[in-house]
Amino acid sequence: MQNSLVSILIPVKNTEDFLEECLDSILQQEYKNWEVLAIDDTSTDSSLAILKSFSEKDTRIKVYSNSGTGIIDALRLAYAKSNGKFITRMDSDDIMPTNKLAVLVNNLKENGKGHVATGKVNYFSKEGISNGYARYEKWLNGLTENGTNFKEIYKECVIPSPCWMVYKEDFEDCGAFFSNRYPEDYDLTFRFYEKGLKVIPCSEMLHYWRDYTTRTSRTSEHYAANYFIDLKMHYFLELDFNPNRPLALWGAGNKGKEIAKILDKKGVAFTWHCDNSKKIGKTIYKNIMQHFNTINDLKNPQCIITVANQEEQLEIINFFKESNKKQGKDYFLFC
Repeated sequence: MQNSLVSILIPVKNTEDFLEECLDSILQQEYKNWEVLAIDDTSTDSSLAILKSFSEKDTRIKVYSNSGTGIIDALRLAYAKSNGKFITRMDSDDIMPTNKLAVLVNNLKENGKGHVATGKVNYFSKEGISNGYARYEKWLNGLTENGTNFKEIYKECVIPSPCWMVYKEDFEDCGAFFSNRYPEDYDLTFRFYEKGLKVIPCSEMLHYWRDYTTRTSRTSEHYAANYFIDLKMHYFLELDFNPNRPLALWGAGNKGKEIAKILDKKGVAFTWHCDNSKKIGKTIYKNIMQHFNTINDLKNPQCIITVANQEEQLEIINFFKESNKKQGKDYFLFC
């Protein structure tokens, strides 16, 4: 197991408060054959100095300055400098448990190429974790434990950005970080899915995910809701949409309306459905809102579901199960 080099790609931008703890957790790994490719992305604090200090003490930590702008360029540079058989990513404000690399490498070696190794994650914060993040953690860990992550890929990002590992050949085949689409972690997850990589089930907690108010995913425009919808629709229409089957849209809230706009813009015909008596029969964006029961009148439809309420989602899933419809083929949860 110790023979294969692991390349750990780390973009770094103004994380001086957490960077030492992050690097210390890597130095404490049970698995020793690794290299860190740390890319300073124009930090204005002491992050670069911290990186250089660690690099002077351990030559496995290699430090570079971003030759471009932003996280995608930083990741591209890190990957270009990598030499490992296995590729993984780490966030400079997070923490690895000591067994993380060992478990991910073992799982990949046992299952071979064509797989993604990941693990459970644990959010932590001085301010406490919001209900939204707690729900996301529970949902994501449930998928990871069973290796069913891609089943709900249109709902949220199903592979945690700082907790995955793949063979370098598979990473190349998936397009590495050459895509310009944001959010870059969700885009990469879709490309893993597109290339048919299988998620290895894992019940171990392998990543401590730090949350705080100035975290990039909270502050950057590239992680705004509209980017997620655009990305989901791009890959749905490319990978799972069957133009020979009628398309139904279930949900008349904001997400439903955004998706309706995208479908109209792309000239994709669809029927629109909900259970809101105040909206049924009205014309919205040139589409007449219909009762959801009329989906049964369609011949072998596909359905995008944008209803966020969990209880209503369960009822919707049961609606499709009664007709022997399958998630990921006949209906897709987008919330």
